[in-house]
Amino acid sequence: MSEDLFYKPPTPIQPIHSSVAEKAGVQWVIKRDDRIDPQISGNKWRKLKYNLQCAKEQGYKTLLTFGGAYSNHLYAVAAAGSLFGFETIGIIRGQEFAQLSPTLQFAQSCHMQLELWPREEYRLKEKSELFKQIQEHYDSFYMIPEGGSNALAVKGCTEIIEEIDIPFNYVSCACGTGGTIAGLIAGLHDKNICLGIPVLKGGDFLKSDIQELLSQYYLQEGKTIPPFRNWQLETNYHFGGYAKTTPELISFIHRFEQENNFLIDQVYTAKMLAGIEDLILQGRFKRGDTIISIHTGGLQGRLPQLSNM
Repeated sequence: MSEDLFYKPPTPIQPIHSSVAEKAGVQWVIKRDDRIDPQISGNKWRKLKYNLQCAKEQGYKTLLTFGGAYSNHLYAVAAAGSLFGFETIGIIRGQEFAQLSPTLQFAQSCHMQLELWPREEYRLKEKSELFKQIQEHYDSFYMIPEGGSNALAVKGCTEIIEEIDIPFNYVSCACGTGGTIAGLIAGLHDKNICLGIPVLKGGDFLKSDIQELLSQYYLQEGKTIPPFRNWQLETNYHFGGYAKTTPELISFIHRFEQENNFLIDQVYTAKMLAGIEDLILQGRFKRGDTIISIHTGGLQGRLPQLSNM
């Protein structure tokens, strides 16, 4: 199966209007991966691309994955299944829904089979008794991990760097499961600096996850992993934890969108951009530095009140 089926043209890079960056003499731009696809947007497309190709080549008809009720990844897998002719199964964390979230309603509209699991079983994933029942019920399926992060996802995210055609000193992204930043690190080949902004509280645990993803990627490529020193995590910009927000963050989103005329989400990209702006304000970058921030999509998860700006 040719990867042409999954080809997308490079996404645009545009300036970010920020008085903080202008005052610091820093050039700040954004790569608009939110524009990669209307439903499989941002890093979700990057992570799924080679997984979808692999599933097609190996003859799988069904994709199975995991996620919460508002998961961007689940949304993207459901859309990808509909677009590329896969059956899809979504294992959903929790059974307490009086009604399905908009994300799960969309997944159902794409004919995704939803399996709502108790949280204790969900934590066990493929080691749970319910997973054994799934295996017995379905003949075969291609499994994609929660958040989509695996060695093939890392491969897809390396291509973000390949598409950048301007000189730069730093690249930044939001971090959830670590697949996107692992791809950026690998794509940089130990040149330039990659800054990750974890959106989960206590994001230091991601370091080992990122190292493991890099190891898996280089093993898959048949190469020895280099001793990367070109990346770091900035863990002070989670704004309360995953999917949580604060009045400060909401205020930042309103100001940023008014100044730049495009939308960002409160779960990932807004936290990363707010973090980078604060680091600029702290004098972290030299005058003349160029920072490229990655818009990782996720706009389906925007808070309703943000739409009423």
